[in-house]
Amino acid sequence: MPGNMTFDALKKAVKAGEIDTVLVAGVDMQGRLMGKRFHAQFFVDSGHAETHCCDYLLAVDMEMTTVPGYKSSSWERGYGDYVMRPDMATLRPLPWLPGTALVLCDLLDHHHHEVPQSPRAILKRQIARAEAMGFKAMMATELEFYLFETSYNALRDSQQAHGQIRDLKAISAYNEDYHIFQTTKEEEVMRALRNGLYAAGIPVECSKGEADAGQEEINVKYSDALDTADNHAITKTAVKDIAASKGRSVTFMAKYDHRRAGSSSHVHQSLWTLDGKPAFRDASDPHGMSATMKHFLAGQLAHAGAITALLAPYINSYKRFCIGMFAPTKAVWSRDNRTAGFRVCGEGTSAIRVECRIGGADLNPYLAMAGLLAAGLDGIEQKMELEPELRGDMYSAAGVREIPKTLREAAAMLHGSSMLRAAMGDDVIDHYHHAALWEIQEQDRVVTDFELSRLFERA
Repeated sequence: MPGNMTFDALKKAVKAGEIDTVLVAGVDMQGRLMGKRFHAQFFVDSGHAETHCCDYLLAVDMEMTTVPGYKSSSWERGYGDYVMRPDMATLRPLPWLPGTALVLCDLLDHHHHEVPQSPRAILKRQIARAEAMGFKAMMATELEFYLFETSYNALRDSQQAHGQIRDLKAISAYNEDYHIFQTTKEEEVMRALRNGLYAAGIPVECSKGEADAGQEEINVKYSDALDTADNHAITKTAVKDIAASKGRSVTFMAKYDHRRAGSSSHVHQSLWTLDGKPAFRDASDPHGMSATMKHFLAGQLAHAGAITALLAPYINSYKRFCIGMFAPTKAVWSRDNRTAGFRVCGEGTSAIRVECRIGGADLNPYLAMAGLLAAGLDGIEQKMELEPELRGDMYSAAGVREIPKTLREAAAMLHGSSMLRAAMGDDVIDHYHHAALWEIQEQDRVVTDFELSRLFERA
């Protein structure tokens, strides 16, 4: 569901002294919330109409470097403003931050048109395309992360003192997948997270221990695609806020340690008719899959390589794709099979859906969902035929479609995709291709601890 606070309710809460701060936030290229903290009275008086931000927010990297080479935002263009227009349907209190509410914004240009490169606008365009075809896109994400005993501040001090992060101690000593006793020890953070999100209007289903020491998963009920992406972005912020308030740290890196399982963000997807019927279900089909579902899945398989850069946006993302740690290496489909890149779940019921297992916890949910939707809708438009199901261990399957092994490979496929260019526009694809090239360039030039320890004496 969307935000759970009306504007009138906010006005009453401000007048009663219950809310004194409103976070006004847009979503950047990395999927982070960026914006301002408004005094609540100013927001209800006039700030709710719009505010402004520097347009470099859609042209910086993870470290806020002003990256050269973007067409939409640069020193040559003067780094002007975007308009931040609050989407009041997303307004909600944030119980884990005292006296605080949050509203998400759309980013507009000076003509009050949505900025094409804005992640929220990119997803909204594909949602509108689905609706024009008679479908409502429903999605859910499973978000994984690692929880550590050490605080962010302590880790920062360690890095400044030693040149690298040291003393990174997972909150659990062993694999805690589904462990109740072990996760009981982590309830100071996880209980606050579940209750905080629920009170903020985000319908949490559950949390659980995941497949390694200190690894957690939080699951939120499925919803329409935009609401799911909004919930995902807010959830990541909440995890960090709450962990930090408890003296802990977390990471959403896809692979923080090569010896540990990676952290994923599986994306569950289905289409429904505009009058509320499951468009993926056909009770007469042996698998319970409608022709629409088969075409949709066929499109995602056909374009899996092209959309991978939207599901795995960093060099580190590709270190997650390894054998035997529940991250896929093959872009194939199978029923209820966790070794495949695309898993069909809920067979024979109205809950039948496609689970894409390629994405890591580091993905931008808006871009990932937009890419998946664009590929699936192309499959429907082209009436693509679904290839036969593969069964068994996909890790050992030979001669089948593989997930790109590097960001360099995935970025080239993104850049060359005529489907994505038609669906999202050349400017959008060129923009995010440039972002990928910058990530590659930055990591190509930096000497790593691995290189130093491996080569210092032996080379």
